[in-house]
Amino acid sequence: MKQAIICPFFGRLRDRFCEYGEDLSVTQRLERIAAVPGVDGVEIVYPQELRDLTDVQATLARLKLEVAAVNVNVKSDPEFVRGALGSPDAAVRRKAVDYLKRGKEAAVALGAQRVTCCPLADGYDYPFHAHYGAQWERMVDAVREAARHLPQITLCLEYKPFETRVHGLLTSAAKTILVCQAAGGNLGVTIDIGHSTFGGEAPADSLMLVAAAGLPFYVHTNDNNGKWDWDLLAGACNVFEFLEFLFYLKELGYDGWITSDVAPFRQDPSEIFALNARFTAQLWAWLDHVDRHQIRECLERDDFVSVRKMMEPYLFAARQVG
Repeated sequence: MKQAIICPFFGRLRDRFCEYGEDLSVTQRLERIAAVPGVDGVEIVYPQELRDLTDVQATLARLKLEVAAVNVNVKSDPEFVRGALGSPDAAVRRKAVDYLKRGKEAAVALGAQRVTCCPLADGYDYPFHAHYGAQWERMVDAVREAARHLPQITLCLEYKPFETRVHGLLTSAAKTILVCQAAGGNLGVTIDIGHSTFGGEAPADSLMLVAAAGLPFYVHTNDNNGKWDWDLLAGACNVFEFLEFLFYLKELGYDGWITSDVAPFRQDPSEIFALNARFTAQLWAWLDHVDRHQIRECLERDDFVSVRKMMEPYLFAARQVG
């Protein structure tokens, strides 16, 4: 298992009302990430955190940190307010595609195998607000062009039901698969467990759907209560769903990065990310300890009770009460 952290979570964070955390430089963020036990990698944001690529390369080498992915931000610039990859403005789409291309070039320089992109600016707010078919085709064309640039770097698209648009364009695993299939090769899916949960999906089911489509995938871990994308600790609300997701990762032979996408608004980031990495590693190790063949057999016959019985000796020490 290889675990990473998304770099901006060690800097200044904001919600609608307040600011949290310290306004740290990229170097300071990377230094703090490198000190988190169980973490060997980082997901770093283009362009905001890669304006001095040479300095970042030197810092990563000094800290012995690998780059799990370059996260290309096509939502924060003022031009992207009304959309990016699906924008009706050709100049805006050009800027978004160029960001993806430059992000891929940064990935090559940093030794990463993928870029990831969550196009949150793309979508619509009202009925009769967008031409759905045209918007879809614009995104497919933009993604196709970006994917063909440096094809050795996979472009992983990350879906989310909505934010900041009332209706997002990439809202589910299924729609993201359709975009990837329509656009062609060198594409994959970033499965954010919290986005999947927030969208009413079972994350493990979405994972297997992406795998069945033959697409590569990348993983973000976090959790929420299904009401909003709170970016809580993995397993904070849905521990069995998280364990199930990890089980299917093992079934697929996944040996890629598992990246923490947790927002430590009111907690110490170092403590939160150490806990997230530790808990993920504990569940991963448990899946090596138990008889996964037996779990597989139970799943084949829809035998949920027997799987839970296998877990009982490990739950809260499973001591007899009374």
